Parts: sequence; structure tokens; C-alpha cells
Amino acid sequence: MTETEFLDLAEATLDAIESAIDRLTEQDRIDAECSRSGNVLEIEFLHNGSKVIVNSQAPMQELWVAARSGGFHYRHVDGKWLNTRDSSELFAALSQIATEQSGGSPVVVSEKP
Repeated sequence: MTETEFLDLAEATLDAIESAIDRLTEQDRIDAECSRSGNVLEIEFLHNGSKVIVNSQAPMQELWVAARSGGFHYRHVDGKWLNTRDSSELFAALSQIATEQSGGSPVVVSEKP
């Protein structure tokens, strides 16, 4: 994948994550705010102030996630962002992270509306 292809894919993925969090907030499933600065998406869970940071790393062609549960690296393989250590999928992992950090009922972060 070229750098331009990676940057386009990473941007689309960050947009999808931001849209999913916004939808969940509008549905009163979570109380969170997203802020974006370039290739960095910050998700803040307002009830406890915890944050999840998702950012693209163009030189590595990876998306990195930092959460209370740890730091994770995802590489795009066969149409999915997969964890470089355990092959878990990015959106499934973000669902688990959001559920844990929101302190509420299970949350599903989906790239599709």
C-alpha cells in the first residue's frame, strides 16, 4: 500500500470511529466527546475523564490505540485493521474498550451506521 493509500484509509477509519462515538453519544449509550487534531482522535469519557487516543502512524502503516487497558497497534490486512500481537479487530477492540471506560452497558463501536 502506498503512503497516500494508507493516509486515505486511516483518515476514513478515524472518521468512522468518530461518527460511531458521536452516534452512541446521541443515543445516550455513552457520555463521550471526540476531538480531532490532524491524525489524532481523542475520545474522552465525561463521567470519569478517561481517554482513548487513536492515531495513525504513516511510517509504520499502523493505527495506534492508547487506552486505560494498554497500547495497541493495528495493521490493515485483508480489509480489516488487525492487532499486530493477537490479530483482534480494531472495531471489536474499541467496543470492548468503550464498554470498560464508559462504565455502562455493553457498547458496540461499528464502522457502519
